[in-house]
Amino acid sequence: MPQGGGRRVVRGVLRRGGPALRVGIEVVAVGVPAVFVLLAAPGPYAWSVTAGLVGCALLPLRHVRPWLAVVGSLWAICGGLGWPAQIVALFALGRRTRLGATLPWLVVVVLAAVVPVLQREVLSWQSVILTVVFAVLSAGSPLGFGLLTATRERLTASLRELEDAREATVAARESAARAEERARIGREVHDAVGHHATLIAVGAAALSASTEEQRTREAAELLRTHAKEALAEMRSALGLVGPAPAGAAGLGGLVDRARETGLDVELVALGTARTLPVAPDQVVYRVVQEALTNAARHSPGSTVRVEVDWRVTDRIRVEVVNGPAGRPARGTFGTGGAGLAGLAERVGAVGGELASGPDAGGFRVCAVLPLAPETPPAGERRVELPDRSPTGRDTDTGPIPIL
Repeated sequence: MPQGGGRRVVRGVLRRGGPALRVGIEVVAVGVPAVFVLLAAPGPYAWSVTAGLVGCALLPLRHVRPWLAVVGSLWAICGGLGWPAQIVALFALGRRTRLGATLPWLVVVVLAAVVPVLQREVLSWQSVILTVVFAVLSAGSPLGFGLLTATRERLTASLRELEDAREATVAARESAARAEERARIGREVHDAVGHHATLIAVGAAALSASTEEQRTREAAELLRTHAKEALAEMRSALGLVGPAPAGAAGLGGLVDRARETGLDVELVALGTARTLPVAPDQVVYRVVQEALTNAARHSPGSTVRVEVDWRVTDRIRVEVVNGPAGRPARGTFGTGGAGLAGLAERVGAVGGELASGPDAGGFRVCAVLPLAPETPPAGERRVELPDRSPTGRDTDTGPIPIL
């Protein structure tokens, strides 16, 4: 069987067994020590068997209060009824307690095992040493196995988290590299082909406006339509036309998705929200998206405050502050973009400023964006062309849509 295959089989059996299997394991963990108590030779005290059975009955508490199970099992040792119950309790204690906190319990258990023997019998110093060594080994072995099991579980969880983070980082880098290459190719093709397609559309529009022949006008309009469709299909094929960022209006949905990963996100708006120009609107969304992605990746389960300040008319301030990690993440939130460096380029492209850095054990991202008057999209540009009639006189036909 491959390395680790046995552990995977055991975990699979435990998962499939469900509550019935867990109950069965609990019955064995309690029943076997109880049988040892009942079958052991009568102890030197009248209360030995009763105390031993009570200690066995307390063993289920080892999952929530292992020290109670250890205390309950001490009476079986004091009464001379053996170690089975104490072994189960000490293993649970070691698994759920740090090393420093287990050492006092080890001393208590050893004393509980040795002192009654010394009170009942007169032993040589060699026998005393052997009794102490036996007690230390009997108590220390399950305690040590419990500590090792807990350490292994923590290491396994840490390695799993590191592997998940590594895979997410590799995937994000690959995705960013592919997106950058697609964007580069798209820009080159769009600039070259788009220029000629635009000239064709301009020429067709000019021809349509300068002729009175119906067939020529229809042919020119058809040519302009085909040029527009070709340019739109080219943009779509290159990935230049896709779902744009939702903008400030989509921050609520973005915050809801972040909460599904375990982040405790609070969205605060200062002032009255208003319609933003397209470029700053999309950058606002990207700033919050990148900050939440980083918080989910580096500080899972943290508390995050997203603040959008609308109070100044000529600019907007967006601040995202997350605290330290609170609990393991329940999932992933996006793959990020080009990171904070790419985000700074986005913010700078619209004339804004980005600040980021550690903040009280967490991280802070703050962007301030100027709000310049919105320019009409490229697809709505219009040109003024004169309509030269066959008589040689120019007739102003008004604005002609190009694309």
